[in-house]
Amino acid sequence: MSVNNEGDASTGGAPGAGATAAPATPATPATPAASGSDLIALIAASIRRERERVGLSMAELARRAGIAKSTLSQLEAGAGNPSVETLWALGVALDVPFSRLVDPPRPVVRVIRAGEGPVTHSERADYAATLLASCPPNARRDIFRIEAQPGETRASDPHMPGTVEHLLLGAGRALAGPTEAPVELLPGDYVSYPGDAPHVFRALEPGTLAVIVMEHI
Repeated sequence: MSVNNEGDASTGGAPGAGATAAPATPATPATPAASGSDLIALIAASIRRERERVGLSMAELARRAGIAKSTLSQLEAGAGNPSVETLWALGVALDVPFSRLVDPPRPVVRVIRAGEGPVTHSERADYAATLLASCPPNARRDIFRIEAQPGETRASDPHMPGTVEHLLLGAGRALAGPTEAPVELLPGDYVSYPGDAPHVFRALEPGTLAVIVMEHI
């Protein structure tokens, strides 16, 4: 995926010569972020929708994702609380971006304050990923806010072929990038690396914050 829109995907170009500008329209109030129970229900419906879209049985999807059929059954019933790793595995098995499983429909204007947004947690490290924006039509990019604490390294399996990750560190200190050659980052540092190869993120200081933009081809 290449990011080919500098601003919001819904923003049109300037009116042509002689065009009459439309009167300003007040922004639509942002919809509050989904609660934990709402997010789980959304994930359950999304997994079921995408599985049925590609015509996979529950057993076959569970096999492809490397999870137990009982776990998938619980997730589709809204009775489970999936980890980041489980959702990534399902996304790869379904050939859809992670965001397709967790992002609700967006209003015209969406504001996500610190501490809000749909959050998923890692089962391997003290690592939480908040989806800030998924890719609109004709664009293929997802944006995440990362909050991490020192401890276990968050090791990621390869995502879909062609994925590239762009990471900007906002606070703290971290090691991030390819598993074999991660880069130490300080606040304000940026790194990009292939997301379709094994990669890692490890917080080196408490309160480490980052933003990751994922490109999908």
